[in-house]
Amino acid sequence: MEIVILEREAFDALINGIQVLTAKVGCLSEMCQDKGLGKWIDNETVCRMLRISPRTLQYMRDTRSIPFTQINRKFYYRPEDIRPLLNEEGKEA
Repeated sequence: MEIVILEREAFDALINGIQVLTAKVGCLSEMCQDKGLGKWIDNETVCRMLRISPRTLQYMRDTRSIPFTQINRKFYYRPEDIRPLLNEEGKEA
């Protein structure tokens, strides 16, 4: 075990810096709390919701008629982008 000796002023500055950093990380964490993938929908779920085939969903992505995000080979959609399409489907029926 190695012992490091610091002057009181240096130790207080170190502790103060850690407290400031902790407060900033806490603030950022609160701001970004709901930005995870928990609220995103995958291809299979969107196809079931809209009652369309995976090929039709691919066509919608290709023509940019539906917003999406791609992570590696998987596509994700926000529920608020799918809701208007559900409403359109209900009007046609």
